[in-house]
Amino acid sequence: MNGDEIFMRQAILLAQEAAAEGEVPVGAVVVKDGRVVGTGRNRRETGKNALCHAELEAIDQACKTLGGWRLWQCELFVTLEPCPMCAGAIINARIPRVVFGARDKKAGSCGSVVNLFELPYNHQPELVSGVLEEECAKLLTDFFQKLRNKK
Repeated sequence: MNGDEIFMRQAILLAQEAAAEGEVPVGAVVVKDGRVVGTGRNRRETGKNALCHAELEAIDQACKTLGGWRLWQCELFVTLEPCPMCAGAIINARIPRVVFGARDKKAGSCGSVVNLFELPYNHQPELVSGVLEEECAKLLTDFFQKLRNKK
């Protein structure tokens, strides 16, 4: 297993925690020099807050851990392709590399709907997609299937 898969597995564990609480299963980790410095999972329902995305939680925690907002030496691993809000936060935090698992055909802003990282912002992260994609996608399809079955 390579480094990307190791950290994606940690993000998957966070996504599973989110699902166990009834949240859409998305997990994220921020890594610096091979060490996790921030973690997050989707908490929009429990937090009653549209800003409670996994990436934003992980970025916030990494900023606090490292004592600054510039995460230029970090990588972000997330189970689902970032939305426009999270892509904007990634750009603003200066994260140089983003690794995601499943594509988001409805809101994905790293290639599925649009790729905000290709626009002429002051920072353009490297993008790696499809890491443990099937496993990440299965978390989401299983979660939404259970919701449909409850109705």
